[in-house]
Amino acid sequence: MPGMVERIKQFARSPQGRRTAEQVRRAAADPRRRAQAQRLLGRLRGGRR
Repeated sequence: MPGMVERIKQFARSPQGRRTAEQVRRAAADPRRRAQAQRLLGRLRGGRR
């Protein structure tokens, strides 16, 4: 059974993985989505003090 990293590599090479990566790139380029992600990461890190 392949390890977790190997499974991620296989997914990234698959057509579905390529589509997902492209969607993530487009979302990261959108300023609104970027701000939304930054807020989420801040909350996960315990940002509101």
